[in-house]
Amino acid sequence: MLKYHNTGNSLQNRFTEYVKIDTQSDPESASIPSTEKQKNLGKVLVAQLLELGITDAHLDEYGYVYATIPSNTTKNVPVICFCSHMDTSPDCSGYGVKPIIHTNYQGQDLVLPDDNSVVLRMSEHKDLKDQIGNDIITASGTTLLGADNKAGLAEIMEAAAFLMQHPEHKHGKIRILFTPDEEIGRGVDKADLKKLGADFAYTIDGETCGSIEDETFSADGAVLTIHGISSHPGFARGKMESAVKILSDIISALPKDTLTPEATSKKEGFLHPVTMQGNVEQAEAHFIIRDFDDALLAEHGRTLETIVKQVIAAYPNATYTLKIKEQYRNMKKVLDQHPQVLEYGVLAIERVGIPVKRQSIRGGTDGSRLSLMGLPCPNVFAGEHAFHGKQEWASVQDMEKAVETIINIALIWEEKSN
Repeated sequence: MLKYHNTGNSLQNRFTEYVKIDTQSDPESASIPSTEKQKNLGKVLVAQLLELGITDAHLDEYGYVYATIPSNTTKNVPVICFCSHMDTSPDCSGYGVKPIIHTNYQGQDLVLPDDNSVVLRMSEHKDLKDQIGNDIITASGTTLLGADNKAGLAEIMEAAAFLMQHPEHKHGKIRILFTPDEEIGRGVDKADLKKLGADFAYTIDGETCGSIEDETFSADGAVLTIHGISSHPGFARGKMESAVKILSDIISALPKDTLTPEATSKKEGFLHPVTMQGNVEQAEAHFIIRDFDDALLAEHGRTLETIVKQVIAAYPNATYTLKIKEQYRNMKKVLDQHPQVLEYGVLAIERVGIPVKRQSIRGGTDGSRLSLMGLPCPNVFAGEHAFHGKQEWASVQDMEKAVETIINIALIWEEKSN
C-alpha cells in the first residue's frame, strides 16, 4: 500500500523555493535557452537530485536537466519519463515572486497584499469550490506565481525522493527531464531523446486535480509583413500607402464572433494576432493559429490570407508576405496507438482516490511535440490554475495528490510488466 507523506511540508517548501527563482523565457531571444537565468533553477534541481542519490543528474549546455532513478525490479519494464518545464510565461513578470500560503481556505475572497485590486474570488475561479479546508498558494499581487510549471517540478522531485527512499516499492527505470522554453514553444527543440532513452512519458503540467489529457490543439504560427509606400506626409496625397494602417485594417477585418479566443471554447479553433509593430514603410504582425483538426487548422490559415488579399487590394502599390510555420500537432493521433499509456495514467489517478477527468487541452505541452517525435506523452494534472497572470494559484493538497499519481504511474508500469 502506497503511503506518501508530505513530511515537514517538504512539497510546498520545494515549490516556494522554485517559484522565487526568476525563469521567465523570452520569445524575442535567439539563444538556447532563451534566457540564461533558466539555468539557475536547473542548477538547483541538479544539486537536489544529486543529494537524493541520483548520481547521473546533470544540466546540459542548452538548459535541460536529465536524471535517472534506477530500476529496482527484475522485470522487463519500459523506461518511463516524467517531464516538466522550468520557464515561466513572458506574459507576466516572474521577477521577485513572493509566494503566500493561505491556510485552511474557507471560500473567502483572497485579496493579494501587494496589489489589493488583485482578488481571487470563487465566483471567478470555479475550482476553488473544491478547495474548502485546503491550503492555497498565490503570489503577492505583482507577479505570476509560477505554478505553471514549477508545481510539476516540485511534484516530480518529491516523487523522486519518495522512490529513492522507499526501495520496497518496485519500479522500472525512470528518467526525469526538465525543459526550458516551453512557454515560447521551444521546450523540446534541443531535447536529446536518444540520450533520454525513454519508451513512454508523462508531462506533469495540467490544471484540475484528477485531470489527464490525451489531446491538444494542433498549432501553427504566422508572420504577416506588409510593405507599404512611404512618402513625406506633407506631400503624400495619392502616394502614401501606410503599412501600419493597412495592417490595422487587416486586424479589424478578422472575424469577431468566431475564430477568436474570446468567442470560442471546447474544440473550436481560432486565429489570433498576438503582436503588432511597424511604421509607414513596413509593419508586421505575429499570429497563432489553433484547432484540434489539422484540416480546419489549414483552413484558418487560408482564411487569414483571404482577408489579407481582400484588404490589400485597395492599396495597389503595397505588397505582403505571409509565412505560416508548424509549431506542434495534436498528440492524440500518436497516443491512440499506445492506449496503455493513458490507461495506466487513469488507473494511477483512480488509486489516489480522486475522480478522473479525461480532457482535451486548449493549448499545448511539451508532450505534444514529444509524442510526434516518437515518445508518446499524455499530460497529467499538476494543480496549477489561472496561469500566466497575477491570479495564478495552486493547492497544496492537489499537489500532494499529483505526487501520489506520479508514484503510482511508476508502480503500475512495473506491475503490468513481465
